[in-house]
Amino acid sequence: MTGLGLARLARTVLVAVVASGLAGATARADVEAQILAPSGTLRVGVYSGSPTSMVTDAAGKPHGLSYDLGAELGKRLGVPVDYVRYQRVADIVSAIHDGQLDFTVTNATPARANDVSFSEPVLAIELGFLVPANSPIAEVDDIDRAGVKIGVTKGSTSERTLPAKFKNATIVPAESVKIAVAMFVRGEIDLYATNKPTLFEMSDQMPGARILEGNWGLEQMAIAIPKGRESALPLLNRFVQDIKSSGALETIEQQAGLRGAVNARRN
Repeated sequence: MTGLGLARLARTVLVAVVASGLAGATARADVEAQILAPSGTLRVGVYSGSPTSMVTDAAGKPHGLSYDLGAELGKRLGVPVDYVRYQRVADIVSAIHDGQLDFTVTNATPARANDVSFSEPVLAIELGFLVPANSPIAEVDDIDRAGVKIGVTKGSTSERTLPAKFKNATIVPAESVKIAVAMFVRGEIDLYATNKPTLFEMSDQMPGARILEGNWGLEQMAIAIPKGRESALPLLNRFVQDIKSSGALETIEQQAGLRGAVNARRN
């Protein structure tokens, strides 16, 4: 065979290899999309008022961990994204468990792991307390007293955890973060307990409000998907590592105004 013929053969083989690789990649993407978004659309659960889920900037554009990571994953899978709004994260976890949603980002607690499957942690955030202006509560040691009313989001980690920590104060569930702000105004709660990114968002709406020093724990935020889709977890874990290493996660945090984050531990 002449040199020209060899060159042509090499080009033909190269084109075939590239085409085969592209076909394989496309096939893998199709399989991954079918696992994670079997309806053909990635259904992302969000709730308003927390940068870990969804907030809106001054121009009215939405941002947040669940919102933006859902958009990025949908783009990589080649499927559209449908945002489904709920009042609180507990409702989102229930909807994922029931197969009504495909994706959210939330605190990966052992209790929730009974209902959904989690990726490795995306980031960790501090848990804290918010008090209104002129509150007599100056530090955590002032909380556990008779008559002190601690607001928590109904169905949250705070609602499950704090009764064992505070024996004398009263735990008061709120239907949503928005309602909790109004409860402060009406004097129905003396402080609020949840993750610090949410507390900072609340404090922006409450002149003079402050977040107490320290924290009472950490939330390990991870991607939650329905049970039965564990074969997609390697993909999700690679996705998490990629958005961390590429700087995309830092950009999402900045756009959402997320404050109170620390380094996540590895599973």
